[in-house]
Amino acid sequence: MNNNFDYLVLGGGSGGIASARRAAQQGARVAVIESGPLGGTCVNLGCVPKKLMWHAGQLAHGLDEVAGYGFSVGEVAHDWTTLVSRREAYLRRLNGIYQQNLERDGVTIISGHGQFVDAHTVSVAERRIQAEHILIATGGRPDQPDIPGAELGLSSDGFFALSRRPERVVLVGSGYIAVELAGVLQALGSTVQMIVRRDRVLRHFDALMADTLMAHMQGLGIELHCETQVAALHAQEPGLRVQLDTGAELAADALIWAVGRSPNSAGLGLERAGVSVDERGHVLVDEWQTSSQGHIYAVGDVTAGPALTPVAIQAGRRLADRLFGAPPAQKLDTRMLPTVIFSHPPIGTIGLSEAQAREQYGDAVRVYSGRFAALYFALIEHKVFSAVKMVVVGEEERVVGLHCIGPGADEMMQGFAVAMRMGACKRDFDATIAIHPTAAEELVTLR
Repeated sequence: MNNNFDYLVLGGGSGGIASARRAAQQGARVAVIESGPLGGTCVNLGCVPKKLMWHAGQLAHGLDEVAGYGFSVGEVAHDWTTLVSRREAYLRRLNGIYQQNLERDGVTIISGHGQFVDAHTVSVAERRIQAEHILIATGGRPDQPDIPGAELGLSSDGFFALSRRPERVVLVGSGYIAVELAGVLQALGSTVQMIVRRDRVLRHFDALMADTLMAHMQGLGIELHCETQVAALHAQEPGLRVQLDTGAELAADALIWAVGRSPNSAGLGLERAGVSVDERGHVLVDEWQTSSQGHIYAVGDVTAGPALTPVAIQAGRRLADRLFGAPPAQKLDTRMLPTVIFSHPPIGTIGLSEAQAREQYGDAVRVYSGRFAALYFALIEHKVFSAVKMVVVGEEERVVGLHCIGPGADEMMQGFAVAMRMGACKRDFDATIAIHPTAAEELVTLR
């Protein structure tokens, strides 16, 4: 049994696996320690199962819209149990693919919970493993507030464990997880109410996107309780009684906490390895992913960087290349970061919001925006309006932010992100011939 490696990775999620495989492909002796199913949050309790549930919600909306195109489908029933069963079977196949890929690259998989013994040694049960370089990629976990009865609610992890769809749901939170789960549950038939601590959802995203989404959600029947918090939860038969700080009470079959995530750093023995963390437990790293201990690194949600799977993957691969490859040294670059919120409808965003741009560039900022209904809705009574915004800076009008909400926003933004990383200006968008009729053409015809 080999207990000595060039590279030891704590955590078998997206970032850890990507880094481990890249290092092994460069000839390093690599091991991955993981106590749960391979793939981490993204594969098991995040991006992948969330997107599958979002597709189900999209199909439900489509069934409501087909009459506008002359279809008559009659009564339609949805079987939540079948959806969950097929989703979980797909995820188990993915777990197997991750294992096969690691084994094919020669990576040793160690099952269990790793803890630092010292700066070069990690224990898994009675086994002691040593490595020249160690990567911490243990991810994060959902938060739960400290209020009476909080344990009666579910986390976002608990949402994926639901064997039945609750009829009445209260969702607490205002970030992307909250709006995504609210959209799925409403589309599949639940009555949804959201408790939002501030005056709107998605406060860290562009205001036009947030305001447009809120209008859509309310149009679908999702009730928003803004500037409100949950004071306590009480069990009742059936379901729950949700006590709000306004004095009002709501009845629900389930409450889901979507109030943030914390890093999985406790219990790793980081103090024995000389690894520093911030007040929330994030591993402190520099721009090269290096911790306070020079041969120990961290990527992904266990750090304070953007909590996005592609960010963790790129950070992990570039780290492995620097340690074991021979390319020019490269570090993670999150400028012009593209991301998508799988709300109903979806939001695609790249770079800075208008507020962020004005804070950074002041009066040099100019904004172009538009609102429209895609051609798809021409024959449909209930319209879903899209909105787009371009944020530019300086006389050259360099594009520093691009935002879109509406059907197709999730797929149309990737190519624009490439252009923006290359320094595209508004004139470059203007000079690009539009693809007609599409929603994407609105981004090259803004005036």
